Amino acid sequence: MGVKIGINQIKKDMFIVVDGQPFRVLGYDHVKPGKGQAFVRVKAKNMRTGNVNEITFKSSDSIELADFEQRQMAYSYFDGDSYWFIDANTGDMIAVPSSAMEHEGQYIKEGMEVFIFLDQGQPIGVELPKSAVYEVIETEPGFKGDTATNTLKPAKIDTGATVQVPLFINVGDKIKVDTRTGDYIERVNE
Repeated sequence: MGVKIGINQIKKDMFIVVDGQPFRVLGYDHVKPGKGQAFVRVKAKNMRTGNVNEITFKSSDSIELADFEQRQMAYSYFDGDSYWFIDANTGDMIAVPSSAMEHEGQYIKEGMEVFIFLDQGQPIGVELPKSAVYEVIETEPGFKGDTATNTLKPAKIDTGATVQVPLFINVGDKIKVDTRTGDYIERVNE
């Protein structure tokens, strides 16, 4: 049994147990209605099914933190069904089903160091670095001087994902992307 905390201590990316199921907190909102008791609305992803649920707790509730094994591994390859990771120390390989990596799969690159979360030996989730550098492989041409506005355009990065970038970004540019949200952070000069 994991450690219990008050619901008001909940944070994004925490792992919690609700009705025996492990969830990852995607977001939360403390609500204080004009009448009645305050409550916390939590948006969380079921780590076993991949479903995203909205769960409501009374502000006086406590929740159990999930106790997962966490292993640092490097991404190796995708076989069409699963993403394969290797432990650099032991050479062990772990396959994570693509259903557990719907978002993360868009931003993972060969050799990227990640954390794999295991529940009773079964992989249930992957945590990518908070940001990573990608090359823009397809976008509309940019124009000199397009730095004054906040207008964005779509750009395809080397993993195949599409990111909204400022107008001055061109094909071949390296950009830093927040892997949690898919948001452009900055252009990188390497």
